[in-house]
Amino acid sequence: MSAKIVARLAAAAIVALSVVSPASAANYKSEYKLSTVLGDAFPWGQGGQRWADLIAEKTEGRINVKMYPGTSLVGGDQTKEFTALRQGMIDMAVGSTINWSPQVRELNLFALPFLMPDYKAIDALTQGEVGKDLFDILAQRDVVPLAWGENGFRQLSNSKREVRTPEDLKGLKVRVVGSPLFIDTMTALGANPVQMSWADAQPAMATGAVDGQENPLSIFIAAKLNTVSQNYLTLWDYVADPLIFVVNKRVWDSWSEEDRQAVREAAEQAAAEQIQLARQGIAGEDTAALQQISSQGVTVTQLSIEEKEAFQKATQEVFAKWSKTIGEDLVKKAQDSIANR
Repeated sequence: MSAKIVARLAAAAIVALSVVSPASAANYKSEYKLSTVLGDAFPWGQGGQRWADLIAEKTEGRINVKMYPGTSLVGGDQTKEFTALRQGMIDMAVGSTINWSPQVRELNLFALPFLMPDYKAIDALTQGEVGKDLFDILAQRDVVPLAWGENGFRQLSNSKREVRTPEDLKGLKVRVVGSPLFIDTMTALGANPVQMSWADAQPAMATGAVDGQENPLSIFIAAKLNTVSQNYLTLWDYVADPLIFVVNKRVWDSWSEEDRQAVREAAEQAAAEQIQLARQGIAGEDTAALQQISSQGVTVTQLSIEEKEAFQKATQEVFAKWSKTIGEDLVKKAQDSIANR
C-alpha cells in the first residue's frame, strides 16, 4: 500500500471519528432553553436547575442549559408550553402532566378525581407499565421523555371557611389551571372554578377576586399562601401532578449518542432527587411541612377515609366521563396497577 493511500485512509478515519465524537459539539447551540413553571424556590424549579447543572457536568460543558422559570418562554401561559416544546421554541422542559393534558389527553389520567390514594399509587403508575405507555405516547409527539418527577398531591385552601364536606365548597371561587377536567371536577362539587395562570393567581387571592386554590403543600409553603388570606387548608389528596423531564426530538437527534446518554442519566438523577424534595416534610411520618403551616395560623383539616368518600361519590360522573376521553383501557390498567401496588 502506497504512502498516499495510507495517508488518505488515516484522514478519512479522523473525519469519521469527528462525526460521532464529542468534538461535534462545536455544532451545538451555545445555549439550550429549559422551561419550568416554578423557579428554584420550589422543588419543581430545583429539579430543573439540578438537571441543567448535571448536564453540564456529565457532558463536560458541551451542552449548556439555561432554565427559564415562570413559563416565561410562552408569556407565562403554562398550557402553551407543550406546543412550544413540540415546535422547537423551547428545547427542554420539566413539565406538568396537568398543563400538558390539553394537548395529550392521556395525561388527564393523573387528574381523575381520587384515582390515587397515596404515594405508592403514584409510584405504581409512573414507575410501572402505565408510565411506560405514557412515555410511548409522548414519544410520538416530537419529544423525548426521559424521567418522571413530581409536583405532588394537590390540596385545597381558601379564605372563607373550613372545607370538610362537598357542601362546604358550594359557591367558593377556586382558581384552577386551564384544564376542562379541573373545571368539571370543581363544578361537580359545587364550587365556582376560575381559570387563570399561576402568575395571576396570587394577586387574585390577595384582592379577593378568588377565594381559594388547589396545589401541593410545597407550593403553599414556598409561595407563602397564608399571606394572601389562605387561612383554611384541606388535605384531601384528590389528584396528583407528576412532572416529566423532556427534550425536543430535533434537539435530541442533534446530539451525539454519548451526550444523549449523559442527558438521560442527568434527567434520571435529577428527577429522583426532585421527588425526594417534593415529598420532604409531607410523606410518611415526616410532618414538618404541616407543622410549619399550622404554626402560621392556618386551620389544617385532615379528611378521614369516610369524608374523602363523600367527595369521591360527588365526582363519580366526572370520573366516568373523562375515563372515556383518556381511554378506558388505560384507566383500567392504572386501577389494576394501583390495586396491586
